[in-house]
Amino acid sequence: MPRTTPPRPVDIEAVFPALADHRRTATRLHPRHGVPGAGDSSVAGPLLWPADEPWPVCTAVHPKGTGRLLSDVRLRRRIQEDARRRDFTEDELRLLDGMRVACHFPDLRAAALPMLAVAQLSTRDVPDLVGPEGYDLLQVFWCPFEAHGPDRTIDVVLKWRRSANVGAVLTPQPEPPVTGREECVPTRCVVHPEQVVEHDYLGLLDEGLEEAISEWEKGLLDDDDNNDDDDCEDGDDEDDSAASASYATYEEYEAAMAAARAEEPDEVDYMSDLSIAPGWKVGGFASWHLTDPAPVDCQVCGTAMPPLLTVDQWECDGASRSWLPIEDRDAENDPRVIDPVGVHLGRGLMRVHTCPADPFHPHRLSFQ
Repeated sequence: MPRTTPPRPVDIEAVFPALADHRRTATRLHPRHGVPGAGDSSVAGPLLWPADEPWPVCTAVHPKGTGRLLSDVRLRRRIQEDARRRDFTEDELRLLDGMRVACHFPDLRAAALPMLAVAQLSTRDVPDLVGPEGYDLLQVFWCPFEAHGPDRTIDVVLKWRRSANVGAVLTPQPEPPVTGREECVPTRCVVHPEQVVEHDYLGLLDEGLEEAISEWEKGLLDDDDNNDDDDCEDGDDEDDSAASASYATYEEYEAAMAAARAEEPDEVDYMSDLSIAPGWKVGGFASWHLTDPAPVDCQVCGTAMPPLLTVDQWECDGASRSWLPIEDRDAENDPRVIDPVGVHLGRGLMRVHTCPADPFHPHRLSFQ
C-alpha cells in the first residue's frame, strides 16, 4: 500500500516566496514490516549481492564483552509482534518489551565480523537517489558495534553497483552472530517511497528570512491566544452544557471530550510542519535540532556534502504529527508505524553524507 504525506498545513512559499530558493526534494522511504525480495528496495535485506563477490566484513577490534545474539534479538521481536496480533494487554506488552537478555559472546578481537545488511535502494524506486553515473543500486551496511575509528561511531559501508551486472545471487547471506545493542539491528521492511518537498533548516536561512519566519510564528501564537480568550468568554455556557450532559459511563464522557479536543486545530510550526520531513529518507535537508549547524564537507575535494540517507528512529513523533501518512492515521500509536525499523543511533538520528562531485569519495556521518 502506498503512503501519502498530507498536504502541508500552510503553503509556506506563498507566505515567504524567498523560500523557493531554499527548497529541495526528499524521498521518504516509509519502511513497514514485510518480506522483500533480493531485487527490491528494502531495509535489512536480502540484497542483490553476487554469489562470487566477498561480503563486506569489519576488521576492527571487537573486544570480548556483553552484547546480544542476533538470533535472540530477532526472536524477541517475533514474539513481540505475535503478542500484538493476539491482543495482549498493555501490561503484558510492557513486560515483554523489557525482556532484554544479555549474553557473553566469544572473543572477536581476531575475527573478521560480517557487516549487517541495512538497506538496498534502487534509482528505479527512489527518485532522489543520486549516485555515480551508470549505477542504479545502493547497498548500505554497518557493523553492529558503535566504537569505530577516532570518532568512536558506527562504521557504515556503501556499495554502489549496476544491478544488471549481478548474476547469481548469494544465498544464504552472511550475518554477524552478535550485536553490541539491539537498537543497531534493523527489522526487515519493505519500503513505500514517496517524494516530498522540504525547506532548509531555519538556522541556515538568511538572517532576515529567519527573523521574518520567527515573527510570523509569533503572530500565529498571538492569534491563537486571542481566539482562546474569545472562546472562553463565549463558551462558558457550552462547557456548562457539556458538563451537565448525561453520559452512561465515565468512559463515554472521556470519549466525548477526546473527540472535542481532536477538532481543535494544531499549532503550525515551521520546523515541525513546514521544513524537514522526519523518518528514513533519501535526499532533502539536514536538521540540526540538537546542536548548532555544522559544515559537512568532502575531505577529498572540499565540496559541501548534502545528506544522502537519513536513518531516523521515528517515522514521526508528537512534534511532527502532521507528517504521518494519511493511510496510517488510524494507527498513529502503533509501534510498527511510529518506529518500524527499531534502530536508534546517536540520539535517534544518523545521516550519511556523500560528495555530489564524486559519490565514490569517502562518505561522512552526522548525528542528532
